[in-house]
Amino acid sequence: MTAEGHHDAADAAVSFDPLRPLLTRVAYRMLGSVADAEDVVQDAFIRWLGTNRAEVREPAAFLRRTVTRLCLDQIKSARSQRETYVGPWLPDPLVEEEEADDVTLPLMLALERLSPLERAAFLLHDVFGVGFDEVATTIGRDAAATRQLAARARTHVRDARPRYKLEKEQGMEIANAFFAASRSGDMGALGALLAADVGMWSDGGGKRPAALMPVLGFDIVMKLHRSLAVLFGKYGSTLVHAGMINGLPGFVTREADGELQTTALEIADGKVSAIYVMRNPDKLRHVH
Repeated sequence: MTAEGHHDAADAAVSFDPLRPLLTRVAYRMLGSVADAEDVVQDAFIRWLGTNRAEVREPAAFLRRTVTRLCLDQIKSARSQRETYVGPWLPDPLVEEEEADDVTLPLMLALERLSPLERAAFLLHDVFGVGFDEVATTIGRDAAATRQLAARARTHVRDARPRYKLEKEQGMEIANAFFAASRSGDMGALGALLAADVGMWSDGGGKRPAALMPVLGFDIVMKLHRSLAVLFGKYGSTLVHAGMINGLPGFVTREADGELQTTALEIADGKVSAIYVMRNPDKLRHVH
């Protein structure tokens, strides 16, 4: 790269880098993949580098629009990959997110069931506070159609949005108790933590052993954990970190095969209503 090229890249980075965390959050919310989100944001930077930046009045809006459009293109290929994915698909786990939005793991799974344009309209307007006129420009629809897309999305994801805010301290108490009971084999203590309609989703991606279908119902979840407790007792499971994972209380462990694993717990009325376990090593590379 020439000296002029280096200077231009540095100049572009001055305006881009402060926006990178926000752009990465937008991309991750759209795609559910940390690596894909980082790739999209880097692609947006390359495009920013080739833009006449002096003519861009609002860099944040311009770049948010660029990232969203790149994500919409990415979703098309991601959907075809999901069709051949081995077992349940879960979004990459984010441990101890700093942002305070309410896009929890259950809501991200609900977003997966929306059309790409519905997802974009909902996230940009309802989560990131972007006005409908800008959202409409971003997704190539008029404002009225964009409002309808967001309204439809809201209807579809209503049940996945937190009905009340769970205090972090209470959530972590339950997560810590869940870890202790599940690893020690104390089935009485574990059963007391679970809701009657509890479900468990494990994402191994075909790379590590995991249930190929959701495990639904108190009795079946308990039966599975009795079997897992035998394995934990024999081979071990070490707590690495306890904290919030995709907005849910949970923990990171190192399992007998030496690989990391995250467990996130959805809690309703003081009981664990859903257990989300990430075992796919490809989705845990960013977790430390």
